[in-house]
Amino acid sequence: MNWYLQTTKNGDVVKSTRIRFLRNLSEFKFNLNSKEDIEKLENKIKDNLYSIGYGLKFLKLKDMDDITKRSLVEKNLITPEFSLKRSETGSILINEDENICIMIGGKDHLNIQIFSAGLDLENTLNLAIELDEKIGYSLGYAVSKKYGYLTSSINNIGTALKASVIVYLPALTKTRNTRKIFDAINSFGMNIKASNSDNNQNYIYEISNKQTLGITEKEIVKNLKVITETVMEQERQARKLLTKDEIELEDEIFRSYGVLTNARKISYDEAVSLLSNVKLGVDLGILDDLTDLQVQKLYLYIKPANLQKYLGQTYERLDRDIKRAEVIKQIINEK
Repeated sequence: MNWYLQTTKNGDVVKSTRIRFLRNLSEFKFNLNSKEDIEKLENKIKDNLYSIGYGLKFLKLKDMDDITKRSLVEKNLITPEFSLKRSETGSILINEDENICIMIGGKDHLNIQIFSAGLDLENTLNLAIELDEKIGYSLGYAVSKKYGYLTSSINNIGTALKASVIVYLPALTKTRNTRKIFDAINSFGMNIKASNSDNNQNYIYEISNKQTLGITEKEIVKNLKVITETVMEQERQARKLLTKDEIELEDEIFRSYGVLTNARKISYDEAVSLLSNVKLGVDLGILDDLTDLQVQKLYLYIKPANLQKYLGQTYERLDRDIKRAEVIKQIINEK
C-alpha cells in the first residue's frame, strides 16, 4: 500500500514525513535552462539508473497528461512550480510505491525526496542517505570541503537537507492556540506554515527545518522530532479541552458526517473542510462508522485530479462535484 494510504499509531496528529536532499552534479553548471543541457543531464542519469536501483523509473513531464501531473502535485510528489515551469523539460525518477520521487532539472539538478506515513524521521532519513550516497557515487555531486553540498540558493548549502512533517491540528486551530505554537516553533529554528494560508479549514500544517549549514543531518532530524512530539502533545491536550463541550463537538462532527454521506454534489473545499471534522471524530472515538484507511482514501480521492484518476475519466467542474459526492459515499460504504 502506498505511503499516503497507510495508517500509523501517531496518525491522529502526524500525517506524513518527508526528507529532501537538493543536489547538483559537478560537471554541469547550476540553473540549467537550455533544453540541450537538461537532456545531457537526463542522459547521464538514465545511463546510471540500473546501478542506482530501488526500482526507479524515468518519466518525462511532457509525456504525461495534465491530470496525471496534477495528481502528482496533489500527492506532494512534485511541486506546483516544477509542474508548471518545467512541463516541457522536467522529468522525475519514481518507484512503484511512490515513497521515492526525484525531480530532475528544476532550480537544482536533483531534488531527492523520500516519504513515509506518520512520524518516521529516522528511518526516512536512513533511506534518504542510502539512496543519496548511491546517486552521488554514480553521478558525482558538487561539494565544497568548507561549505558542504552546493545548491542554487545559498540558503540551502551545507547538508542541503529539508526535513518536514505534515501535522493535523484541528483542536489547536479551533481553540485559537496556533499563534503561540507558531512562535515557539520559530524560536527553535523551525518553520511552520498552513497548507492553505488563505483559509486553512483542513487544519493541516507543515513543520520543517530552517538551518542547513553548520549542523548534521541527524541533528536536524532530532530537533524536528522533538518539536513535532511537543506539538503532538499540545494538540492532544487541546482535544481534551474540546471534548468538555461534548454536545457542541459531537454536533459539529455528526453534521459534517451527515453532509458528506448525503450530499448529491460537493466541492473540494467543502469536502475537505467537512472531512477534517470527521477525521477528528474518528480519532476521538466519537465516530466509529469509518476506519483510518477509509479516511485516508477520502483525503486522497476527493482531490480533483486524483478523483478523476480514481474514476479513469475526465470531468468538468460541476460533474466533478457530482462524482465526488458519489465516490465519498462509495468509500464510506466500503466494508
